[in-house]
Amino acid sequence: MQLHGTIPPHLGNLSFLVFLNISNNSFRGDLPEELAHLQRLKLIDVASNNFTGVIPSFLSLFLNLRIVRLSSNQFSGEVPSSISNLTKLQVLKIKGNFLVGEIPRELGYLRYMTFLDLQNNPLTGSIPPSIFNITTMQFIGLTGNNLTGELPTTICDHLPNLEGLYLSDNNLDGVIPPNLEKCRKLQIMSLSHNEFSGTVPRVLANLTALTELYLGFQHLEAENEFTGSFPTSIFNLSVLQNIALEGNRLSGTLPPDLGRGMPSLDKFNCANNHLGGFISAFISNSSRLTGIDLGINSFTGPIPESLGNYLEALNLQANNIFSDSTLSFLTSLTNCRKLRGIIPPEIGNLTGVIRINLVNNELTGHIPNSVQGMLNLQQLYLQINKIEGIIPDAICNLKNLGAYYCQKISLKVQCHHA
Repeated sequence: MQLHGTIPPHLGNLSFLVFLNISNNSFRGDLPEELAHLQRLKLIDVASNNFTGVIPSFLSLFLNLRIVRLSSNQFSGEVPSSISNLTKLQVLKIKGNFLVGEIPRELGYLRYMTFLDLQNNPLTGSIPPSIFNITTMQFIGLTGNNLTGELPTTICDHLPNLEGLYLSDNNLDGVIPPNLEKCRKLQIMSLSHNEFSGTVPRVLANLTALTELYLGFQHLEAENEFTGSFPTSIFNLSVLQNIALEGNRLSGTLPPDLGRGMPSLDKFNCANNHLGGFISAFISNSSRLTGIDLGINSFTGPIPESLGNYLEALNLQANNIFSDSTLSFLTSLTNCRKLRGIIPPEIGNLTGVIRINLVNNELTGHIPNSVQGMLNLQQLYLQINKIEGIIPDAICNLKNLGAYYCQKISLKVQCHHA
C-alpha cells in the first residue's frame, strides 16, 4: 500500500530524526519548511513521489547529510548552489525532475562525493570541470539533459575511482578525450547521442575493467578515413559485455579474430556505418552473444555458419552478404533461447528440410507464402509464439506435411483447395 497526501508540517518536530525515507509513495505538494528543524539528518530520501516546487533551500542547513535522494518527482527551478555547504555529502540523486539552468560549479567542492546523478532533467550549459576533480567520485550520471560544450582534455586526471560515466543524450561536442584511459576502474562508459567527432581513441583498449561501451550516433570516423583503419584494439577487452558503435561513419573491416578477445560479449551493435569485408566466423567465440546488429553496412561474403547458442536478435539487413542455398547458418540458431522478429521469406529456400521446430520463441508477423518451396517438409512446429494472421494456402498444399502444430498463436484456418 502506498501513502499519499501531503507531508504534515509537524514532522519537523522530530528533531532527533537521523534518517528520513518516504520514497516510493504518492505524496504531493512542496516539502514543508518545518523540515528545516531536522538538523541531525544524515539521509533524506523522498524519491519516486509527486513532490513539486523548487528544491528547498533549507537542505543546505543539514550539515550532517551524507545522502540526498530527490529523484523521480516534479521538482522545478535550478539545482541550488547552496548544496555545496553539505561538506559531508556522498550521494546526490536528483534524476527525473524538471530542473533547469546550469549545473553549479560549486558541486565540485563536495570532496567526499561518490555518486552524482542529475540524469533526465532539461539542464543546460557546459559541465563544470570541477565535477571531474572529486577524487572519491564513482558515478557521474548526466544523461538526458541539454548539456553542451566539450569534455575537458584532463577529464580523468583526478577520477581514479570512477566506475560509471553516463553522458548520453546531450549536445556535447569536440573529440572523445584520450585521457579517459586514466579512469582505470571505469566499467560503463555511455556517450551515445551526442555530437562528438574525430576518432575512437585506441587507448580505450587500456580500460580493462570496461563492461559496457556506448558510442552510438555520433560523427565518429575511422582513424584514417581514406584507408579505412578501424580501432580494432577495443575488441580485446575481455570483460566487455555490450558494445554499441552504431550510427557513425566508421569504415574499414572488423578484425578477423573477432570474438576471441571478448568471451563475455552479450550485445554487439555496429549498424549504420561504412564497414565492409567478411563477418568473421570467430564471432561465435563470444559464446554468450544474445544480440548482433550489423545492418546498413557494406559487409560481403557468407554469413558465418555458427552465431552462438544464445542469440535473440540478429540484424544483417542492407549488406552484400549471402548464405548457401540451405541457409546453413540457421542451424546454429536451433539452440537459441528466444528468437524474435519475423520468419524470413528465405526459409522457402530450404527445399530439402523435412522438420522445422520454432516452438516457444517470440516470433511475430505472418507465416510467409514462400514456405511453398519446402516440398519435402514433413513436420512444422510453431506453437507458443506471437505469429498471427491466416494459415496460407501454401501450407495446405505441402503434400508431405504430416505434423503441423500451431497452438497458442493467433492463426486462423483458411485453406482453399481447388
